[in-house]
Amino acid sequence: MSAPVSKKNPASTGVIYAVLVFLTIVFLGPIFFIFQNSFKQKFAISDNPFALPLGDMWAGFENYTVGLMKEGFLSAILWSFVITILSVAAIVFFSSLTAYYITRVKTWWTTGLYFLFVFSMVIPFQMVMFPTVKIADMLGLSNPLGIVVLYLGFGSGLSVFMFAGFVKSIPMEIEEAALIDGCGPLQNYFRVVFPMLKPTSVTVAILNAMWVWNDYLLPYLVIGLSTEYKTIPVVVQSFVGSNGNRDMGAMMAMLVLAIIPIVIFYLATQKHIIEGVAAGAVKG
Repeated sequence: MSAPVSKKNPASTGVIYAVLVFLTIVFLGPIFFIFQNSFKQKFAISDNPFALPLGDMWAGFENYTVGLMKEGFLSAILWSFVITILSVAAIVFFSSLTAYYITRVKTWWTTGLYFLFVFSMVIPFQMVMFPTVKIADMLGLSNPLGIVVLYLGFGSGLSVFMFAGFVKSIPMEIEEAALIDGCGPLQNYFRVVFPMLKPTSVTVAILNAMWVWNDYLLPYLVIGLSTEYKTIPVVVQSFVGSNGNRDMGAMMAMLVLAIIPIVIFYLATQKHIIEGVAAGAVKG
């Protein structure tokens, strides 16, 4: 006899869809709130922030004009791209090298180094931000290159953990065959191992790109408001006046422009996240 065909319970299916719709509203609601308020005048936002911009929509485009003409915003876009790209590239490159070394070279100190990277993941930034800013100022790191170094330090914990988990799953026979064919240690890594790290590399790049691009606290503390190297989150904060007056319309418009690049980047690469996380899971 053939096995009976299982039928889904319509009630459970309806509950699942209801939960998914609720979660969609929860996650997309703030983005829609910012987008629709970017087309409203600042007094209209204060009076009724949840109302749709039913008035003169074209007048709302003035928010984008005012925001783009804000001193430092166009350069902030450039510096945000530069800092994000350099930071993500440094994190992927150095974290993958470190994870490969501490995974393949089994000594007491490489094991201790691995656990230090793992331990750094549980330390909140607020605990070390004041010593970090003080040391960064002493070492002359209050510039774009310096903040890339700081992002490398703060982002390497999770990245090394993910890369190490994937390297453990690579059979040693592949590397031994490359060594027999004449590859040195560095050639072995760059020609054999690193191409196999692509799923985890993409995942690490996505996670760190979203973090660095949207980060406000570290650029504000290290670079500050008075330099030419401000990033987008720091410049958006400058829309708050000295007396607490806010140009909410222009601020919302600039937040929309700040969200667009990272959303496009995420949508273009999101299919690799689950693949990379699963591939980087620690295997026995």
